[in-house]
Amino acid sequence: MEEFLKECERSGDAAYAAFKALLERLESPATRSDARVFLAALHRRFDSKDAAERCFHTYHFRIHDVHVADFEGYQQRKKLTMMEIPSIFIPEDWSFTFYEGINRHPGSIFKDKTVAELGCGNGWISIAIAEKWSPLKVYGLDINPRAVKVARINLFLNALDENGLPIYDEEGKTLLDRVEFHESDLLAYCRDNNIQLDRIVGCIPQILNPNPEAMSKMITENSSEEFLYSLSNYCALQGFVEDQFGLGLIARAVEEGIAVINPMGIMIFNIGGRPGQGVCRRLFERRGFRITRLWQTKVMQAADTDISALVEIEKNSPHRFEFFMGLVGDQPICARTAWAYVKSGGCISHSLSVYSCQLRQPNQVKTIFDFLKNGFQEVSSSLDLSFDDDSVADEKIPFLAYLASVLKENSFLPYEPPAGSVRFRNLIAGFMKIYHHIPLTTDNVIVFPSRAVAIENALRLFSPQLAVVDEHLTRHLPKQWLTSLPIEGSVGNGSVEDILTVIEAPRQSDLMIELIKKLKPQVVITGMAHFEAVTSSAFENLLNVTREIGSRLFLDISDQLELSSLPGSNGVLKYLAGRTLPSHAAILCGLVKNQVYADLEVAFVISEEETIFKALSKTVELLEGHTASFSQYYYGCLFHELLAFHIADRHPAAERECADKKSADMIGIASSAISTLNDAELSISDTKDSTVIHMDVDQSFLPIPSAVKASIFESFARQNMVESETDVRSGIRQLVMNSYGFSCDRSSEFIYGNSHLALFDKLIRCCIQEKGTLLFPSGTNGNYVSAAKFMKANIMTIPTHSEVGFKLVPETLATLLGTVRRPWLYISGPTINPTGLLYSNEEIKDILAVCAKFGARVVIDTFFSGLEFNTDGWGGWDLQSSLSMLTCSGSSFCVSLLGGLSFELLTGGLEFGFLILNDSCLIDTFYTFPSLSRPHSTVKYAIKKLLGLRMQKAQHFVEAIVEQKKILKNRSDRLTKTLHSCGWDVVSCCGGVSLVAKPTAYIGKILKIDGFEAKLDDGNFREAVLRATGLCINSGLWTGIPNYCRFTIALESAEFDRALQCVTRFKKLVFEI
Repeated sequence: MEEFLKECERSGDAAYAAFKALLERLESPATRSDARVFLAALHRRFDSKDAAERCFHTYHFRIHDVHVADFEGYQQRKKLTMMEIPSIFIPEDWSFTFYEGINRHPGSIFKDKTVAELGCGNGWISIAIAEKWSPLKVYGLDINPRAVKVARINLFLNALDENGLPIYDEEGKTLLDRVEFHESDLLAYCRDNNIQLDRIVGCIPQILNPNPEAMSKMITENSSEEFLYSLSNYCALQGFVEDQFGLGLIARAVEEGIAVINPMGIMIFNIGGRPGQGVCRRLFERRGFRITRLWQTKVMQAADTDISALVEIEKNSPHRFEFFMGLVGDQPICARTAWAYVKSGGCISHSLSVYSCQLRQPNQVKTIFDFLKNGFQEVSSSLDLSFDDDSVADEKIPFLAYLASVLKENSFLPYEPPAGSVRFRNLIAGFMKIYHHIPLTTDNVIVFPSRAVAIENALRLFSPQLAVVDEHLTRHLPKQWLTSLPIEGSVGNGSVEDILTVIEAPRQSDLMIELIKKLKPQVVITGMAHFEAVTSSAFENLLNVTREIGSRLFLDISDQLELSSLPGSNGVLKYLAGRTLPSHAAILCGLVKNQVYADLEVAFVISEEETIFKALSKTVELLEGHTASFSQYYYGCLFHELLAFHIADRHPAAERECADKKSADMIGIASSAISTLNDAELSISDTKDSTVIHMDVDQSFLPIPSAVKASIFESFARQNMVESETDVRSGIRQLVMNSYGFSCDRSSEFIYGNSHLALFDKLIRCCIQEKGTLLFPSGTNGNYVSAAKFMKANIMTIPTHSEVGFKLVPETLATLLGTVRRPWLYISGPTINPTGLLYSNEEIKDILAVCAKFGARVVIDTFFSGLEFNTDGWGGWDLQSSLSMLTCSGSSFCVSLLGGLSFELLTGGLEFGFLILNDSCLIDTFYTFPSLSRPHSTVKYAIKKLLGLRMQKAQHFVEAIVEQKKILKNRSDRLTKTLHSCGWDVVSCCGGVSLVAKPTAYIGKILKIDGFEAKLDDGNFREAVLRATGLCINSGLWTGIPNYCRFTIALESAEFDRALQCVTRFKKLVFEI
């Protein structure tokens, strides 16, 4: 023993080395007993408190008893024997308070559970838990390697008696069976070894003045005693918003714990109350925990603790820390007052609380944090899962988990048909089947951005002379429809079909039926009064009277549909459970009933008539593009939560009676709409073949950058966003100025839509309202031209020629403008869609000069710009300079800028459209069409974040843009090479996501495949390629350039490779068979 003590006396490092050698003897079964006897002798040598203290200062260790009141366990022990050395954290008030808090839990909390203690130090709490409550296993974890060695020695001190014999508990186990100690930075050991925990406990210090350099050194057991002791205070920044309050380490421990704790697990932490109780509670609550404060006391602030950093925080923020004057003070004082009081000789204390916390939705919260830890740590600062109302939590947390899984598992947002997300429509159909016994399918449901859009699209589709609409549903209809009365006689100069009159009607069914009988409208759109909706009789009466008269009926059930596992009685749905929906009727429902976002809406229409389903789906694609994906995701989660616990197909579908098909002559789809929808080459969505390759869709399927994913998730993770966080005006103003030299002033009107197509739809109506003519250069995106035709606008095509890449030239434009009254020119630029060529600054300047001369209104569509990859000699645009030099012959000349940011900001399926108007008359006209589907605040938040990154030229975001341009250039080159080798003439593109090519070698050739035989021309070329190869492209009918087809190139990598194979295979089918 004397030799051992002499070695320890040399230094703390020497003492540690001596005990490390002793630990090796303890860990060997052959020498374990003797080593424990030696420890007992050391303990007896310094058995008094004073002797132990002298030993600590002389020999750099001490062994003493830790007395724990009412401590029992199987052996009825009242104390534990513990060893300490200077380079580890010494138990003090913090740890004893923590143990008292643990004691507040019932005894069963640790029984047979797997437990981890963070920052175990000398291991006394881990050993105490194992001794008292018999857990399955306790893992004591500490970053200090010397602490772990000392904890293991203490384990042997308490697992063996003074004679070196094992101490067994009632299950025949010793502490050696129940406790392990490991070196670990927080929960790294459990994470790396896939250990799932039932309980996590931790007495973790706060860092009042974080030192970023403190953790940069390599941690080894040979480090200095001072450095190793500092590890006990984890004095480095942790990268969390809580760092500013000294709680960053606890925040990291909590988030690491979420990954390894079992769903019903409990975490218990000791937290000093200096930051304030609200901040401490919020640390847990915003991460999805329910918390209970088990115990609270006060402890004296250590005299050597510098709180000046907290004074600085108070100086620069409204936050106030909480201290007390002495132990008996009950009124908190701020850090500045506390600092002054200490400097004057006073003593301060702070509260010390023990919190028990449990995840409120464990599996979903785990999914969220699993997503965040993969490169999205910054987003966690914005995450807020604290909710006063459980119903809000039950709705939002599952959605965030679903959103996290979508963003994690998908590198891009997949293609969805215009009728709506297949998953979402399946969920709606499933809800109707499970809860209301209506056997619907996905092909009975069409999704719209809003109820107002659904109503207006339906009216445009049928174009009735007269429609009767529930007075509650007319607010968003065009004013012209609500003020015209052609039923009185003359219809003026227009054709009868072009006039649509809407009569407002009361919702009460008997009054509505009376109006229907008298006015005999072709279309009826109405809801139902609540007192009539309980039974089906009012609905049946409406069905019968509209059938007799020959009216189309759209019945709105928005107010009656309950997204609940216990839905109330609904007469309309009761009817549909027993009978099919008649062909003249459809059900309309706007979804706005959610607990979180009062302004988040989607709508759906139910129709069991295939023709109506297809036609309505096409109106969505033509006039809206798509319904916002994330709105569908949100309501899809609500439906999923209602369906997830049901056993699939447990009840067979009920047999339903067929609806009575006898009806009067009924209005059909308007002839102009039929013609347009049949001629428009809209996306192929009625095929069940999931292997179709879409090179006909204006969407990017390239990988979404992490910055975009982070912004999307953060927009939903946030709560209580203020208006300034969603105001994108300044960002868009800066974007259009930097990108196109387009200047905006205070009179400029910024209008936002769910998509650029929704905004273009309103511009078409403005043109019609002004009795103008829309001019499209040949080689314009076919959907725009088809939308104008569907709206029955006056349109003209401006010829373009291959010699100039099908660009618009001023001479041709001037010739045509001289023959047109009130001209409106649509032009895509700088990147032209679909050719992918670029208008130079001189070219657009000359075009605008011609327009100014003839007083034309100009709509410049920048949606497809921002991804230019062949820009040698181009130089960009300076519209401000070009416009300043123009001389206008008439006041009608103006330039409106239409755009979207899905390509510019690489957002893929997250669409956002903007429109900048500078003409006051045009602005007034635009607002007479109120049914615009606008982006939700979450979308605007995400867009604002991304605009900020682009303006700041954030390196990771700029690199992502550069990378996508490289990909598109590579795709363009590869596709061009393949097409050339297969007999196509290609127009070389310079930017954007598409190019055009002429199948010169194929025109007039005969193709014979199963079910298809034809001589190839513009009218059948698209169908031929699709049937032969599964590749969907657009033909010359869509591009407006005879025989030139459009290919989009922003496909997922494997899909693009398949597309190239399809081009080659088509050549073989035509020429080699």
